[in-house]
Amino acid sequence: MLEIGKDNKEVFESDVLGETEKPVFVDFWGDKCEICKQLMPSVHELEAKYGDKIKFVSLNISGARRLAIAQKVLGLPTMKLYKAGECVDTLTPDKISNIADVESFIKACYETL
Repeated sequence: MLEIGKDNKEVFESDVLGETEKPVFVDFWGDKCEICKQLMPSVHELEAKYGDKIKFVSLNISGARRLAIAQKVLGLPTMKLYKAGECVDTLTPDKISNIADVESFIKACYETL
């Protein structure tokens, strides 16, 4: 999983917004978000399962708050799917109670590819 951290706006632009071959799943998380840290190992497992058709990216918003705000991330954890540089779907914190919610979100995109 590609991990984007502090001050990596250029990496986000090239590897997420500039990706044209596959949709990109971005896991926006933060150092102080306990549910983010609990979900992370399972999200990494989903990459092994769906990574053939979807690119997975992890973005720590600590130190990248402007980038998160520009992507309309208003709470954590937030998961987004991008296709050809555009956000096509968002999974917001109020809709994430466990990893099954995240997998359903990914499957909806994966099964249409």
